[in-house]
Amino acid sequence: MRAVVQRVHNAGVEVNGKTVGEIGHGLVVFLGVGREDETADSDYLAGKISGLRIFEDDQGLMNLSVRDIGGQVLSISQFTLYGDCRKGKRPGFSAAARPEQAEKLYEDFCEKLREAGLTVVTGRFQETMRIFVDNDGPVTLLLDSKKQF
Repeated sequence: MRAVVQRVHNAGVEVNGKTVGEIGHGLVVFLGVGREDETADSDYLAGKISGLRIFEDDQGLMNLSVRDIGGQVLSISQFTLYGDCRKGKRPGFSAAARPEQAEKLYEDFCEKLREAGLTVVTGRFQETMRIFVDNDGPVTLLLDSKKQF
């Protein structure tokens, strides 16, 4: 499972021109699910992201997590994180999970974040979305559950 995590001032998501989710200060997580992924991968990333200390404390050091600041999470499913661009000019997506598997693990990931005490707003699975991000920093991190050790 792969995640692109961005620290944001605020963010939102639209589907068919209508806002379906908005957050204030917090994180935007673009989450890709791979064919090899299982519940342990969503558990790992949810735990890592909910405790990731990337918000500044009183001394200006990145010592606080999204939980610590009372922030929110906008979680967006994004299969293109498994795009393979090594051959040719068009990415291949054979490493991405099938929609049924991906949706289950994506929902599991979001639920684990909620269980960690976070407010989680989502886009719509398998829909074309417009994402609006007011990046803070910018702070953008790449996480991969298969690279945890």
